[in-house]
Amino acid sequence: MEASFGGRRLRRVGVGKGGDRPGLETHVSIWERRRTKEVDIGGIGVGGDRPVVVQSMTNTDTADVAATVEQVAELARAGSELVRVTVNHEAAARAVPEIVARLHDLGLTTPIIGDFHYNGHILLKEHPDCASALAKYRINPGNVGSKRRDENFQEIVRIAVDHGKPVRIGVNWGSLDQQLLTQLMDENAARSHPKDAQAVLRDAIVESAIRSAELAEATGLGSDRIVLSAKVSEVPELIAVYRQLAPRSEHPLHLGLTEAGMGAKGIVATAAALSVLLIEGIGDTIRVSLTPRPGGDRTQEVRIAQQILQSLHIRSFEPQVTSCPGCGRTTSSFFQEMAEDIQGFIRDRMPEWKESFPGVEDLQVAVMGCVVNGPGESKHANLGISLPGTFEEPKAPVYVDGKHFTTLKGDGLVDEFKQILLDYIQRRYGQGGPVDQEVGASA
Repeated sequence: MEASFGGRRLRRVGVGKGGDRPGLETHVSIWERRRTKEVDIGGIGVGGDRPVVVQSMTNTDTADVAATVEQVAELARAGSELVRVTVNHEAAARAVPEIVARLHDLGLTTPIIGDFHYNGHILLKEHPDCASALAKYRINPGNVGSKRRDENFQEIVRIAVDHGKPVRIGVNWGSLDQQLLTQLMDENAARSHPKDAQAVLRDAIVESAIRSAELAEATGLGSDRIVLSAKVSEVPELIAVYRQLAPRSEHPLHLGLTEAGMGAKGIVATAAALSVLLIEGIGDTIRVSLTPRPGGDRTQEVRIAQQILQSLHIRSFEPQVTSCPGCGRTTSSFFQEMAEDIQGFIRDRMPEWKESFPGVEDLQVAVMGCVVNGPGESKHANLGISLPGTFEEPKAPVYVDGKHFTTLKGDGLVDEFKQILLDYIQRRYGQGGPVDQEVGASA
């Protein structure tokens, strides 16, 4: 199957089958991925044939070693494969080696990335232990200086070369190189048919990334040591910028809105932007930049990034539970409570299931609320249950790989379904042996 986006032909690849029932597809193919070089970031490959990598960033004061270690550990355990920390002053730079050492003591080897603005060339030079401990440096070419921009930029690149570290050249529209923007605006004004200002701004963002990458390579950094990003905060603009950048470079691309916002707005905006680009094969690592509530859970951005990739069938992280939204046929809250219970049950068990049941993250479960779509949706899942709606006969048929398996009734229905789920996982994925194979066992 082929489709066209922006004049580029793209084809679909890699349809997989699921379960033991022919025709049950648990993986929908994605659009063919843009080919890039692979960059090694502390043992994590980004680009090339590697999976799209999930990353996140702490919001602690990096100088507070204990708080930063705790948050990095939370993010890593939630599934963040790379974690970035702010390195904005000497105390933060001094703290980085201890942070990395404490994480290693906890058995966590998640690569730590240093985020530098304004004074990175100074901090990395004066704190070589920090430069050595970090797995990658993030450079913003728009704020490494104005009069000495290239000199400061090259200083960071030389340190990266000396320590064998990759860099991300991260352009943001909120801190764009003003000299470059002014130059392109002047050139545009002299044209007989000038572009609109927004188009010139996009040109400047892309040019900043490309020219900075060229300067980094000219300074001695290998082309397989560079990741690019070109972030803005508006969904259509982000899509347009990356569509413009992608054909001009073989460097892996980091995707994300620079400021997504809070709550539903931030989640929806991020999913809208990243999904379009990922479906087009653009993007090698992603970050969901949500504004958390005061004291909020930072790991939410990791789970959302994972869910974007899993919803697009690009990667799998945990079994997916499909459930209906409810209607006048489902006036009882039972199916909602059961869906939430099953989702929590799966999430609690995943740390041990990942070790003992390879492939369990591909499992599809359906918890449906009435007879309208319940049986049909359940048949499309690996394991599904169709609960009785209002005024329906009080029985719940269970389907396994598309076939009717049993019918449950009574107060023990939820625990019975969990046991069927455990038995199914053991039977299909149990290469590593059973773990806590009773519903009541502790996770």
